[in-house]
Amino acid sequence: MLSKRKRYFKGLPFILFAILAINSRAIAFDNKESFALSRYIIAGMYSQLGDAQSAIQEYRAALKADFQNPAIHLGLATALLKNDQADKAAEELGLAIKFDPEAVEPHAILALLYFSQNKVSLANSEYEIALKKAINIQPENVDIYKNLGFLYLREKKFKEAQAIYRLALKVSSEDAQVYFYLANISDELKNRPEALRNLKKALELKPDYSEALNYLGYLYVEDGTNLDQAGVMINKALEIEPNNGAYIDSLGWFYFKKGKLAQAVKELEKAASLMPDPVIYDHLGDVYFRMDDPLRAKTNWQKSLDLDNTQEKIKKKIEGIK
Repeated sequence: MLSKRKRYFKGLPFILFAILAINSRAIAFDNKESFALSRYIIAGMYSQLGDAQSAIQEYRAALKADFQNPAIHLGLATALLKNDQADKAAEELGLAIKFDPEAVEPHAILALLYFSQNKVSLANSEYEIALKKAINIQPENVDIYKNLGFLYLREKKFKEAQAIYRLALKVSSEDAQVYFYLANISDELKNRPEALRNLKKALELKPDYSEALNYLGYLYVEDGTNLDQAGVMINKALEIEPNNGAYIDSLGWFYFKKGKLAQAVKELEKAASLMPDPVIYDHLGDVYFRMDDPLRAKTNWQKSLDLDNTQEKIKKKIEGIK
């Protein structure tokens, strides 16, 4: 995901939302191909009745009369998927794309197919293509931009994500979520002032935006600035989502920065029980170390390292105890 920043937002559901409802083409059947059309309709009826095998037979009969019709290939692909014939379905989706290069649905279905097979790179590629084509069809649909931006965030393509979210603002300049994601990107790109501006804008548009409240409060705590305001924001976020482990961690870290170590430990232990996370365990280690309890500090830093073994700073902390 997004390194430690994943803790500060839930993210859009990584699904193909309404892409499959976007029809890039009207179903085209030549009048001469009435046989293909009738078979296509019958196949659709079988498919709705849950009889995938009969649907497959009817789609194939339709293709004999109209092989270059992408709608029939798409229908056959969905029936094949229902019949657990993924490889053959992928072939049909490829033909649907060949005969209608601007179609959205084949790429969206391929993305779902590849996700189900744990072929994440291929799935992301098809999902990206589907979203780009969907934008061409519905350029005023801000949700499509947001999903494409989130895809880039997952892949840590921060510049690409930033460009897409900025385009989204041209479509909807009052979307708090777009500003929130731009704040995430700015933070990843080490532009803290811009991250703060975007979070403030998100909260201006949506004052009860719990993720933005927590994120801005946490950044203030990290920077050691506006601590009292940070505490108010984090507590407000917790009023909205009282069992959110990330928010509780922010509160614990706030207490640590204020020098209230006992309260910090209480909140951070609670956060860890709700949401085992390398950043939370790192925070716990820091608090215990400040409390002159190196054994517990080391234990929690090791837990953090077990969850993310790329953390060189944690390794140095543990070595320091040795």
